[in-house]
Amino acid sequence: MKAMILAAGFGTRLFPLTIDRTKPAIPFLGKPLVGYVAEYVAKFGITEFVVNLHHQPDSVIDALGNGEQFGVHIEYTRELPKILGTAGALDNARQYLEDGTFVIVNGKIISDIDIADAIESHKRSGAIATMVLKPNTKRERFTIVETEDGLVKGFGDFATPVSGEELKDVEHDIVTPLMFTGIHILEPRVFDYIPRGVYSDIVPTFYNPALAKGEKIGAYITDANWFELSTIPRYLDISLSMMGSGDVHFGRNCVLAGAASLKDSVLWDDVTIGDGATLYRTIIADGVTIEPGEHFENAAIVRADMVRNCTEIPEKAMKGYVQGENYIVPLN
Repeated sequence: MKAMILAAGFGTRLFPLTIDRTKPAIPFLGKPLVGYVAEYVAKFGITEFVVNLHHQPDSVIDALGNGEQFGVHIEYTRELPKILGTAGALDNARQYLEDGTFVIVNGKIISDIDIADAIESHKRSGAIATMVLKPNTKRERFTIVETEDGLVKGFGDFATPVSGEELKDVEHDIVTPLMFTGIHILEPRVFDYIPRGVYSDIVPTFYNPALAKGEKIGAYITDANWFELSTIPRYLDISLSMMGSGDVHFGRNCVLAGAASLKDSVLWDDVTIGDGATLYRTIIADGVTIEPGEHFENAAIVRADMVRNCTEIPEKAMKGYVQGENYIVPLN
């Protein structure tokens, strides 16, 4: 069986951390995020990978290489001149995928979901596809997936926080919606639904039409650990939750003055922290220098020259400002 890791995205909500790399290539506690994904998928005995590329493709290739370090073989597909979407990416890689059942995994997640068990569930169901789903207990802004008797029946709106009315209603349990984890198992027949050579996304292009035709879409529901690092606050919160309270992660070649004070922060590579500087809940990207006495709290910081060299700041990016040689993004 083969697996495809989706790694072409721009990471607009992670800007400016994704100026010089794609979203799955951002460092997560000392390793590119996509490296965790490759290790995770490989442990289930899947050794043939396809990885799609578009934004800053070399950042993914540098992280994964030919796959040898993970005990797998990797083929890369490039989406040029424009990105192709979550279904168009499959079309662009169909030569590698159309000979049997395959797994798709989003390149921006950390998880211990049992893919092997999900594959067995898929095989037993006889479905054209199986979506791996998880209860959205925090009611975060993910699309609601509607299920019945182990099958996907449709897609709702984005989940919303628990309302005051729901909290007051003691006669009914608060509903926990299901969300898609970005992991799914597909049969080659999905390519019958995907147009050739154009942008397309998987839900409107495949899932909705397949459901309308009466195709069986399996729902594999799990409570396993799953984290999605698609925004800067989420990236920081998940990093800190895995590090432990008060901890600081240091990348390579960081220099810390003796009187500096750091707590609950993530430093990438080649960072210099000046004397008397204080950091709390802060992400410091590659090559940043924090001047003596500076204080930052709840922020992400990159070099200002990187932002100046950008032709366009993404519309979905969190707003920031220049201070000295750095570009500061407040996170609150």
